[in-house]
Amino acid sequence: MTPSTHDEPRRLAAIDLGSNSFHLLVANYQHERFQVTAKYGEKVQLAAGLDDDLRLSDEAMQRAMECLARFAPFVADIDPRHLRIVGTQTLRMASNGQELIAHAEALLGHEVEIVSGREEARLIYLGVAHSLADVHGRRFILDIGGGSTEFIIGERFEPQALESLEMGCVSYTRRFFAEGTIDESRFRQAEIAALYEVESIRQPFLQLGWSDPVGTSGTIRNVAAIVSAEGASVEGIIRRDALFRLRQQLIDCGHVDQLALVGLKPDRARVFPAGVAVLCAVFEAFDLPFLRYSDGALREGILYDLIGRNTPEDSRLKTLDGLDLRYATDRRQAANVVASAMAAFDQVAEAWQLGDEQRQLLAWAARLHEIGLAVSHSQFHRHGAYLLEHSDLPGFSRTDQRGLAFLVRAHRRKFPIKELKEFPATVRQRYARLARLLRLAAILNHSRPETPPDDVTLGVEGDVLLVTLPGGLTGSALLLGALEQEKNYQLAAGYQLEIIPGAR
Repeated sequence: MTPSTHDEPRRLAAIDLGSNSFHLLVANYQHERFQVTAKYGEKVQLAAGLDDDLRLSDEAMQRAMECLARFAPFVADIDPRHLRIVGTQTLRMASNGQELIAHAEALLGHEVEIVSGREEARLIYLGVAHSLADVHGRRFILDIGGGSTEFIIGERFEPQALESLEMGCVSYTRRFFAEGTIDESRFRQAEIAALYEVESIRQPFLQLGWSDPVGTSGTIRNVAAIVSAEGASVEGIIRRDALFRLRQQLIDCGHVDQLALVGLKPDRARVFPAGVAVLCAVFEAFDLPFLRYSDGALREGILYDLIGRNTPEDSRLKTLDGLDLRYATDRRQAANVVASAMAAFDQVAEAWQLGDEQRQLLAWAARLHEIGLAVSHSQFHRHGAYLLEHSDLPGFSRTDQRGLAFLVRAHRRKFPIKELKEFPATVRQRYARLARLLRLAAILNHSRPETPPDDVTLGVEGDVLLVTLPGGLTGSALLLGALEQEKNYQLAAGYQLEIIPGAR
């Protein structure tokens, strides 16, 4: 990635809501360089607060909110376009995660994005790749988090394989070391569980191959510090023999309360044996002779991704191009619907209080509204919605994917009130308004014209949408019939659409 140059510095910030730790990174960006102005991390151990029903405890949510309250002053005056708050594995899993997200958004005044495991891996790769020398050859990147472990193979700034497995230092602590006892049996059980998870990706990764194995984040940083302090490895390098000597040291200690290793922070001691067990399993599975530590991680990757947003290098544009190709969309028709949707949006945006982010989301949905045709013409809006919600879409958060899926689902036939009500009340009106604009754009282009119809005028009175047709369209019985049906669909959903014929 080669970010665009800006003469004036931009202040950017990333908050990583991890399963073990929350991290804040604030930096000024100028002349294609970052200057870090604030960097903090706190052990929140969110994953430790999950019960058997995957509900976060009140105590875990309280720890999270206290941490975010300390982060809040650092991001209070940052342009919302230059801030991203990203939630990972525990917030992907937690059945009551939306409650914590709502509190966090109210406190920070900004949306919290929940990203998929592979999107998390992509962002980690960006952070690591930019922290290392720009050398040729493939890299193997490993990040052991609190609730998941990410595996990436990439070259320069392009990932080639991305995987996220549900194993981490906090989740494995609960599963194998809950009482603090460390012995050979427990350690091996944890390693075998990790080996089982890794087995599903082992062969494809080995077939790709790499020349440079790199690890990042807390567990690997602490292991590297410990083996270096003991003179067992060169600083920043974890050699296989040194790692397995450390494994035996942990077992010999017998209990987490007895751990006293130079380089191990006290607040990480409880989850450290589980993290080492996962790391040993990875070394065993891939027969790694060594792993070197990099301090680039998810939060750095978020900042680099922010720099590329809304530029030709935006990863989301590559994803859209890939979807067009994969599902063989009719690009002319998609472009026509996009044009009509954007024209409609621009006429009502101010009155309906819709901003740039909503305009972009509507454009994406208009571009992708027919991808379900690759599955079947029957109910293709439903098929398209399913594909968008459940595919891995690099660059898109789960929130973005869910919003896209809803708009595509809502662009024709009965208005999906049930699906709309699944969104938080604060955003329902916004999504409903975008869906109504997309529905109109699709109807105006239903005959698949060479160019989209122009001179369609929109106005609003509250939530009443007023559509004035140009004279050339008022004579189309098919169009008027479709609009009449649309009036009924919207009325059944509680919305009012008025069609005003123009002079012929």
